Amino acid sequence: MHPLEERIGYKFRNSLLLAEALTHPSLGHETQQRHFDNQRLEFLGDAILQLVVTEYLFQNFADQPEGQLTKLRSRLVSRDTLKEHAAALDLGQFLLMGRGEEASGGRSRTSTLADAFESLIGAIYLDDGLEKTRKFILAQAQENLAQLAEEPVDINPKGHLQELLQSISPQSPVYQLISQSGPEHDKTFVVQAVWEGIVLGHGKGRSKKQAETAAALEAMELKKWQKKTKPTRRAGSIKRIRKISRRTR
Repeated sequence: MHPLEERIGYKFRNSLLLAEALTHPSLGHETQQRHFDNQRLEFLGDAILQLVVTEYLFQNFADQPEGQLTKLRSRLVSRDTLKEHAAALDLGQFLLMGRGEEASGGRSRTSTLADAFESLIGAIYLDDGLEKTRKFILAQAQENLAQLAEEPVDINPKGHLQELLQSISPQSPVYQLISQSGPEHDKTFVVQAVWEGIVLGHGKGRSKKQAETAAALEAMELKKWQKKTKPTRRAGSIKRIRKISRRTR
């Protein structure tokens, strides 16, 4: 069994489909030989991904209008999100690519990883149909789907937190990595959001980005920055009272 098959919990009936999904176009370009690559599977995988995500959102967010569903889908199928899924599987290390592409950082490039993830989806679909492909996609997106259920559709937690804090101080929140654990293909990251020396919240996720989002969400729930700003407001009120008392003497 191929190591990637062990990671995704799926055994290909046709191993050539897996090989095709893992072959970057640069390999054929560099060797100047006719060689299959994953571009056609990427095209197919993108369509299957859109279908599965759209179907899931339609069934599970019945109260959301078409425009909001479109925003949710965009978040789930963005290049950055697909890169996170690919990185969680350590997909880059399994890719077959030209030496030049590898030397230029191809194994960690967002577009390369996102395309490879879509190609893998296309390969699973051709190998065993829509139901197995649906299970694979939803399993990889499990944490992202859970976050969608918790977050308001139009809120970018990190951006919203930054706006709130910059209305008080020009200093932006900083996200500090506290720990990371687990095997390379299934890591858990723990992050804390810090602002002006105050730990505002903690979060964890399968990627640093997810952990930072979770930390921002907790920070907005706890609102610890209010404890720092309240004394300032009280001090200002005392000054105003003193000024008024001087005028009335």
